[in-house]
Amino acid sequence: MAENRFQAIVEEIYERFKSYGVSRKEIENRLKLLLYEFKVPEEEARRTIINGLRKNYNIVKGDLKPSITKISEIEPNTWVSLKAKVVQLWEPNSPAIAQTGLIGDETGITRFVVWAKANKKRLEEGKCYLFERVVVDEFMGLKSVKVTSASEVKEIDEPIEVKDENAEVEVVGALVSIQQNSGLIQVCKLCGRVVKAGVCVEHGKVEANEVLRLKSVLDDGERTYDLILDEKIINSLTGIGLREARKLAEEHLDRGVVLLELKKRLLGKYLRVKGELRFRTLNAKSAEFYKPRIIEEVEKVLEEAGA
Repeated sequence: MAENRFQAIVEEIYERFKSYGVSRKEIENRLKLLLYEFKVPEEEARRTIINGLRKNYNIVKGDLKPSITKISEIEPNTWVSLKAKVVQLWEPNSPAIAQTGLIGDETGITRFVVWAKANKKRLEEGKCYLFERVVVDEFMGLKSVKVTSASEVKEIDEPIEVKDENAEVEVVGALVSIQQNSGLIQVCKLCGRVVKAGVCVEHGKVEANEVLRLKSVLDDGERTYDLILDEKIINSLTGIGLREARKLAEEHLDRGVVLLELKKRLLGKYLRVKGELRFRTLNAKSAEFYKPRIIEEVEKVLEEAGA
């Protein structure tokens, strides 16, 4: 087991028992014995330690409440329990992921992932949950919460107010990814969700509208944004509008050709985008290509560093 994983388990147990006088050292010793001497599986070792500490310190099970961490306080490589509201759900881009999106509380917003192997009941957008024993990790500077088979997720009847983060912003960054359900797609006339084979996941068999849309990722070097580009902006950047996209798809008998062409013209390019930012989603109102002045930027950094 990696050291950061080991310490994450120790910290999670310690947070639950520290008010009873349990030390980290005691937890570390027990965990080392179970994991390395007796080769006990990780989750079983964790459960054994918790039950043993409860018995040794005469703690009634109902009194041992999970220590709730605020989203603004989460740190990578820790196990935490959160009370949070599901703010947005996104379509997973991997069969290993059951659900992904954003959760929030009164202190902030973070991404979350429910692994398919966790076999958890599906979460619903707008509802509040208690997330117990979830793992915090970090990728490219962004923290996220992972729901594993060791986690427990329960719906709670508690209102959680998530601060509205709508803001008009201007961002310059590289378009580093274009997500699924982009290009020339069909969407439900009732809810706007992507329709596959004439079926909407929300409304079943429906009539659909054909739209040109891109869901992409913009990286400004400090953070990433889930960037939404509509037909008007796509056309202004690439010269491909809905009519041109339809013609391209008809010529090749394949809608996927449209997405391939858009990727060819946009991926890796720098854009200056103005739009409305809500949580991590940036709905573009205008966009243009941007050419960074690399040499000037490097010289500026060297000058500031005193080189």
